[in-house]
Amino acid sequence: MAVFVYAENINGIYKKAAFEAVSYAKAIAAKTGDSVTAISINPTDSSDLLYKYGADKVINVKDEGLKNFSSKAYAQAVNEVFDGNVIVFPHTTDASSVAPMLAIQKNYSLITNAIDVPESTSPFQVKRRAFSGKGFMHAKADAAGVIVTVSQNAYGVKENAASGSEEVKELSITNEDTKVINHEQSSGKLDLKEAEVVVSAGRGMKGPENWGMIEDLANVLGAATACSKPVSDIGWRPHTEHVGQTGKAISPNLYVAVGISGAIQHLAGVNSSKTIVVINNDAEAPFFKSADYGVVGDAFQIIPALTEKIKALKGA
Repeated sequence: MAVFVYAENINGIYKKAAFEAVSYAKAIAAKTGDSVTAISINPTDSSDLLYKYGADKVINVKDEGLKNFSSKAYAQAVNEVFDGNVIVFPHTTDASSVAPMLAIQKNYSLITNAIDVPESTSPFQVKRRAFSGKGFMHAKADAAGVIVTVSQNAYGVKENAASGSEEVKELSITNEDTKVINHEQSSGKLDLKEAEVVVSAGRGMKGPENWGMIEDLANVLGAATACSKPVSDIGWRPHTEHVGQTGKAISPNLYVAVGISGAIQHLAGVNSSKTIVVINNDAEAPFFKSADYGVVGDAFQIIPALTEKIKALKGA
């Protein structure tokens, strides 16, 4: 029986989350001795990109009715071609809304935010994040099949080339749930959810005119930029950069927080980061309790100096 994986694409283009999900599915298949079948909806990228990370077969679903995303319609489309008992989804915003819909349709167990390969596959048991990322649990599936979402940047992207095959599946799914009135897409920036390094700032920056130094540091680190909720609420930064309990939940390898107090609502969205560095002039800021490294001082002196130091090291 094949292990399946939902290879999410954005406007037809595969991103890192898809490759990580395929890599994770390949690790499961290695334990069970099965093959990996990837399912993607209306991709334009080559299936070779998925073979590279272990997909033995790619099913490309073609359906003009699915041009606009709908979790219900996408779940139905995946259900039309999925005939296994394990399927992996990336833990992205869209994919995480498709997975539970599919679980209902298949009457399968759903395990979200997995961070490691399963400890066992019969029964299926895996370590996952819990309590808004503040803890871990070992979840066990007790249904006939399991749908698992893998936390971004938790397992990583691992090349494991396969000589894959491709099948095109023509579908006609009714998508009456979604009506797109307007579509705006950011360009020229790293995807915050997929970034391995994130530089974030809060009200300690004192105003939007001072964000240049945050962007300069992000540029030299090859990082995405983010912000706290108050900053996006008052319009200093776009809401797409808001990370936290009511914003985006991220799990980069490095999270640099500048001028952010570290309220529990913010921590809920970032405490899955592998390494957290906090820069704040308030030695009593709550964020220091969750930091791996902390610097007490004036960000307006520290950030430019740090940026220049990194530039010098890169030029060396």
